[in-house]
Amino acid sequence: METTEYDLIVLGAGAVGENAADRAVQGGLTVALVESELVGGECSYWACMPSKALLRSGQVLRAAQHVGGAAQAVTGKLDVQAVLDRRNSFASNWDDAGQVKWVDGAGITLVRGHARLSGVKEATVTGPDGGTTVLTARHAVLVATGSDPVIPDIDGLHESEPWASREVTSAKSVPDRMVIIGGGTVAVEMATAYAGFGTEVTVIARGKLLTSLEPFAGEMVGDALRELGATVLTETGTKSVRRTGGTVSVETSDGRTIEADELVVATGRHPRTDDIGLETVGLTPGDWLPTDDTLLVEGFDWLYAGGDVTKRALFTHQGKYQARAAGDVIAARANGKPVSDQPWGTHVATADHEAVPQVTFTDPEVASIGHTEKTAREAGYTTRTVDYELGNVAGASVRQDGYKGKARMIVDEDRKVVLGVTFVGPEVSDLLQAATFAVVGEIPLDRLWHAVPAYPTVNEIWLRLLETYGRP
Repeated sequence: METTEYDLIVLGAGAVGENAADRAVQGGLTVALVESELVGGECSYWACMPSKALLRSGQVLRAAQHVGGAAQAVTGKLDVQAVLDRRNSFASNWDDAGQVKWVDGAGITLVRGHARLSGVKEATVTGPDGGTTVLTARHAVLVATGSDPVIPDIDGLHESEPWASREVTSAKSVPDRMVIIGGGTVAVEMATAYAGFGTEVTVIARGKLLTSLEPFAGEMVGDALRELGATVLTETGTKSVRRTGGTVSVETSDGRTIEADELVVATGRHPRTDDIGLETVGLTPGDWLPTDDTLLVEGFDWLYAGGDVTKRALFTHQGKYQARAAGDVIAARANGKPVSDQPWGTHVATADHEAVPQVTFTDPEVASIGHTEKTAREAGYTTRTVDYELGNVAGASVRQDGYKGKARMIVDEDRKVVLGVTFVGPEVSDLLQAATFAVVGEIPLDRLWHAVPAYPTVNEIWLRLLETYGRP
């Protein structure tokens, strides 16, 4: 058994692990990055990149169909095989050679195998050949192993071999009929993609759609899915599932029986921590790993965590943000340098609490940052909600004929700053960074009046929101 020592050991070579390792190396540390699957992780091969590639072609086609002149030129249907081929290229054909080359070039040592904590600042790696290597860390271990889909306890579901997020984003062909259980981002994005392919899609949501966002977001996305030809059942449970040959039968709580060729389960995530040796350091396998804002796991001075396993904010961009803070603070502490751990400091992930941006790539898109009306009030803020129809903005009417959308701004009435913004409409993800600056920068409303939006662009929504609020 070989034993090797590094300054930092990182468990998981997805986007979070890669970024943390890179920042630590730039801080002068030696780093071992351990991965049992593909370097690049979930986002690169089964989540962000392939899913958005599946969605983009249909989005572009529908956008052209809603602009006079272009609509007359676009007469064909979506080439589904070409979409799948393009998706394959974004997933690098599930080959991580390019990412491995980057890791090597960044000065990070890649260790292939499954790592389990085996003591304080120690991990034992079982390699592809069955051999074991013990890695010891001079300073820290970072857990960045991500999350797995939750498969709920529904009668017959496990035996019916359902697809989860990996299978639906990497499918080699498109089924004629598909049932999706769930009402969150994965459910509605994949419903949008496959309905655009011509699949007969049924979404079964136990509650409403996109319940963590403003209520109008889920309502507008549901209406759009129905316009695409999907069946959307909200406030509906799934009672049982049976697979007979190539057909899956789903019985709902309201007595319906729906048949499909494939069933997709999109009902949330749980941390991938059940088999990484947490018990050897006094933690419970399968648990989330709560951290402070420097990503140090509660109760430890050497164990860090980043990304999904922390349950702070389950988004790749937010995990990478955490990774940059973690890599930098681990290097600073190892080198005896000052740590900037005050809110919004160099070594903390302050934005995780009230400034998380996110996009749901449905058609229309949903883009949001910070608080909703509900969460702001629950947090104790005195708020005012400002709504505006996006389609009434001149730039929106130029962008697309019959543009439909909505914007909501949540204002902290005590400080007169923006707490949250939600946009729903075609390509509203382009509006999100300006909203993020406003929330993170806590820009006073009277200063935002001087941020003049170019005309005629959809960004004029900012002026309309301010006018609706009223000038001091």
